[in-house]
Amino acid sequence: MSTLNTLTAHNAVTAIPAADSAAALAHFQASLQFETDCSDVSAALASGTPGFVLLDVRSPALFEQGHVPGALNLPHGKIVASKLAGYPQDTLFVTYCAGPHCNGAARGALRLAQLGRPVKLMIGGITGWLDEGLTLVHTTPAA
Repeated sequence: MSTLNTLTAHNAVTAIPAADSAAALAHFQASLQFETDCSDVSAALASGTPGFVLLDVRSPALFEQGHVPGALNLPHGKIVASKLAGYPQDTLFVTYCAGPHCNGAARGALRLAQLGRPVKLMIGGITGWLDEGLTLVHTTPAA
């Protein structure tokens, strides 16, 4: 297929024109205010001073089966002001759940935002973390 044919092809991708570069810049810049990815979280954690608190918003049982090193377990349904009282108001929280098939991270992020807390969602969750070749920590249930 020639370059000209590639540029004039009509299909599901080209049926709706792409946004101009200014609109694309605004969109993608805005999206990064709300989300981060597993690789960036891993690098920040490895630095020793990540600048955020990582919250695994799944159940305690799933947390024990495997979680991101350094994450705290706070299920999204239990995110309340009293659980966050030990953190300064401007503390950035990053939420994650099982993966793209789970909306727990979004629910947790929503709850944090409702409480006036800065928040980002780690896209991919546990699935994305493992896809990046990163390892999980497994904990033993408390006696």
